[in-house]
Amino acid sequence: MTAIDLSTRVPLRLPTATATFAIGIAGYLGVNLSPYMITAAQTGLGIDVLAASWLVTATLLLTAVTGLAIAPLCAGAHRRTVARAGLAIAAVGFATAALVPSLMLPALFLGGAGAGGAVAASGAALAAFRNPDRVAGFNGLANRGVITVVLAVIPLVGLAPIDVFGALALFSVIGLVVSAWLPAAPVVDPQAAAAVAEAMPIEVPPTGTVRLSPARSRTVTIAGFGLLVVFALWAASEDSLWAMAGVMGAEQTGLTPEGLGIALSGATAGGLIGSLLLMIAGSRLGRALPLAVLLVAGGVLKIVEGFMTDPTAFIVVFIAWNTVYAIAFMYFVSTSAALDADGRWSGPLLAVYLVGSALTPVIGAAIVSGLGFQGFAVTLGIASFVLAVPASAIALLSTRLERAANTARETL
Repeated sequence: MTAIDLSTRVPLRLPTATATFAIGIAGYLGVNLSPYMITAAQTGLGIDVLAASWLVTATLLLTAVTGLAIAPLCAGAHRRTVARAGLAIAAVGFATAALVPSLMLPALFLGGAGAGGAVAASGAALAAFRNPDRVAGFNGLANRGVITVVLAVIPLVGLAPIDVFGALALFSVIGLVVSAWLPAAPVVDPQAAAAVAEAMPIEVPPTGTVRLSPARSRTVTIAGFGLLVVFALWAASEDSLWAMAGVMGAEQTGLTPEGLGIALSGATAGGLIGSLLLMIAGSRLGRALPLAVLLVAGGVLKIVEGFMTDPTAFIVVFIAWNTVYAIAFMYFVSTSAALDADGRWSGPLLAVYLVGSALTPVIGAAIVSGLGFQGFAVTLGIASFVLAVPASAIALLSTRLERAANTARETL
């Protein structure tokens, strides 16, 4: 028999939530600040926008590759070590990029690699909590809320290297400070559980292990790898639309830069609303049906977006699509967290997303050049329809595993 410990999840508490969310924000901040990073790299190195774009893309890809490579360590006793090492490396790298322009290129690569450790550790830690759906909602709310403020404040301060890369270093240091509260991987041994309870300001329930047969364990493993593939393809299709929105809106509807700003701001607000809805709903609706509905609805909205000719309608559909996208993203996160309490799948999931996110400008441009904007939108919509089938099947399995674990814990 193979022991899969699903019944040792801990309740969400302020210290552990602060550590998990802060470290995740630090790891993902580069993705959100990528337009500012391009400008800062141009200023610091005196290079053109294309060269700066490739530099930032390489930095984000290093974050993704490092996160994927190191994720297995985050499913065990080394989670906090990985988080601290990654955050320390990221802080040194980004601080060097901010202060020493001549070392900016290797410093950014160093910072990007360090951020990968933070992404993997925080993603794995999400699986340590009970009610993964509600936790995913809290995580989305914290992430989008902080990012919204940061995106608004940094341009007011300036887009010089010291401002942009300094912010990345600062958040890495904040994550390092709170890393002691990062929840550890589930503990099976009762004596070890007691030691964790004494060392950490969290509640560790009595230990009970849900044991799965080898065949069942293989099913979970296949589902986990399948989820990573599905999520990577879905993320690439979603972010391709995000990357091409400005060009598509301008050419099809005459969307102005101001209109694009409204669309992007509204999309962020839609994500915040989606996070609140998921926090309220929790696991009441399950995962399979909501995820299937969200992917189908997102596919429809992507297709509709491709046929919009009015700028106002384009903005409204874009905000609606991004709201659906944000909720679906959180359901993917909760599904991965529910598959395995040690974070075996939620750790690499967020790194997988970064791979697609870094490459989507190239992917989107290639599809548009071959099929045009309407063909591009239809292709993305069909991708969502197809991916809804395996995504909902894996979500159903994760729900059943979580309910079995909850039942086991209640009988202890």
